[in-house]
Parts: sequence; C-alpha cells; structure tokens
Amino acid sequence: MASKVLPKPQMHGLLAKHLRFHMIGAFMVSLGVIALYKFAVAEPRKKAYTDLYRNYDLMKDLEEMRKAGIFQSIK
Repeated sequence: MASKVLPKPQMHGLLAKHLRFHMIGAFMVSLGVIALYKFAVAEPRKKAYTDLYRNYDLMKDLEEMRKAGIFQSIK
C-alpha cells in the first residue's frame, strides 16, 4: 500500500512570515482609515467653517446675545 506523503509543516521563519503579512495588512487598513477620515470628516468640517466665517459678523452676534440676556455679568 502506497500512502501519500504529507508535506512537512513550515516551522522555520513562520512567525516572521505571519508578522510581515499582518504588519502590511495593518498598515494598509490604517491608511484606508486615515483617507476615509480626511475625506468624510475633516474636509467637510473645514468647508463648513470656511462658509460660516466668510460672512460672520462677530459684533452683530454679540449684540444679539446681549439682548437675549446670555451675558449676566455684562450690562
């Protein structure tokens, strides 16, 4: 009876191989998350602040808050 010969398991360098694979994967995932955050959160936030402060009048807003009674220490 001829039995199949099973290949020997790889033991030498196995940890290094798995670490290399997972480090590359983790690096790629982190780059993806960074790009997603930049384009989904940071850029729209930057645009919203730019649009808000383009025509923002601080003194007008301050007077409206004074009239509303927000500042109690200022007369």
